[in-house]
Amino acid sequence: METPVKSYLGFRAFLLFTALVFTALGSWQVQRLFWKLDLIARVDARVHAQAVAPPSDAEWSATTPEDAEYRHVTLNGTFDNSGETLVQAVTERGPGFWVLTPLTQTDGRTVLINRGFVPPDRRDPASRSEGLPQGETTVTGLLRLSEPEGAFLRSNNPSAGNWYSRDVQAIGESEGLSKLAPYFIDADTTANTGGYPVGGLTVIQFRNSHLVYAATWFSLAIMSFAAMLLLPRLLRKET
Repeated sequence: METPVKSYLGFRAFLLFTALVFTALGSWQVQRLFWKLDLIARVDARVHAQAVAPPSDAEWSATTPEDAEYRHVTLNGTFDNSGETLVQAVTERGPGFWVLTPLTQTDGRTVLINRGFVPPDRRDPASRSEGLPQGETTVTGLLRLSEPEGAFLRSNNPSAGNWYSRDVQAIGESEGLSKLAPYFIDADTTANTGGYPVGGLTVIQFRNSHLVYAATWFSLAIMSFAAMLLLPRLLRKET
């Protein structure tokens, strides 16, 4: 039986359409690949640059937060150890908590400092009292963006003291902090007295599968083009 002309042309048009769509998707993934490589290079440059002061309110308003993330910063101030917040964490050292402590600078601004990781048996500040800094302290680390609401399928519960993400605004409201910076700082590897908290555990890793995705889309485009070109030959053989 002969294939109706309309069905034949319609199927070839469909193959051409899908080939063009796959080609467009592959091209988009190539663009994403170069964007991701540029992002990785920029972040690497920030991490290894000389430490600078964290952005002022005016500087923060004038910049894109993503352009400030992972900036290497240093600041001075006094810790309020009574206001520390424990955020659940899983690190290379196992499960435990991040210790976020407000640090008040001389200008009155407050910045949440992720001083580092503690295991469950060091959750109580009394178990690491020697590591609670007193007086003016210098902190060096990486600027990080706030993590609103919570983790996947686990919402923060401030009233119960259960925190699954480092939500700066929510923690600030819970602790009654004023003039709070909209970001937090991951402290570097500078050792704390007594060994805890353990800083310098920031994981800087960007998923980059764009090349694989691009190859997949382009392969599908080639197969669609090939099927469109081979279709007439296959039909002639059948007839």
